[in-house]
Amino acid sequence: MIKALSASILFNFGAIAYLSSPAMAQTLTPDQLELSPEIIEHSPVIQRWSEEAPNVLEDIRHDPSFTTRWRVGYSTFPSNDDRSGISVGVEDLFIKRTLPLTFSAEGHTTFDGDRSNFAARANYYLFPLGNRLNFAPTLGYHTFSGESYDRDGLEVGGKIQLNLSRSGASTISLSQQFVNLSGDEEMGITTLGVGYAFARHLRLATEIQKHNSTAAKESRVGIFLEVLP
Repeated sequence: MIKALSASILFNFGAIAYLSSPAMAQTLTPDQLELSPEIIEHSPVIQRWSEEAPNVLEDIRHDPSFTTRWRVGYSTFPSNDDRSGISVGVEDLFIKRTLPLTFSAEGHTTFDGDRSNFAARANYYLFPLGNRLNFAPTLGYHTFSGESYDRDGLEVGGKIQLNLSRSGASTISLSQQFVNLSGDEEMGITTLGVGYAFARHLRLATEIQKHNSTAAKESRVGIFLEVLP
């Protein structure tokens, strides 16, 4: 196994050096490196490079620097007599990892049921998914129920996301959405979120959200346990 790993590493360096030469259109074959069939059989990297030399820089540029997060958490509502409740959701659900389109959904409710809201939206990232900093216009639907009023309708907005690690282990995001934009029942929603992984598939995240409308100004603070697939 060690021998196979060493051969794989040497093959990678050799392939990169080879591709840097004028003969970039050609690919290296195992025969050119005089590798044994056993090493080739146990090295997916060598098998891949022998078929077609990948564009490593392009892969890094477009391989997402963040991942899907399934979340469940506890929320408090300071503007509603410090009531508490539960929050669930999913962030950046990929339909295909090479597409810059993701989907998010969130639901929050107090334990007594007097305040609740649900939202689902699509995020379309404008920059390559491998970027540390990215921006996504968002479009979705949002419904909100308070003690004395209800709001629901089309949601439009945008999100800025800073990916501090390529694995999606650490992110900072700031989003602004509007429900019923330019209507009599317009509502603005500002959300600041921070997350950090403490295990390979688990993150701890916190979120501060502000609701602003003609009917009321409300807030929510949540802490989440997030599962990374």
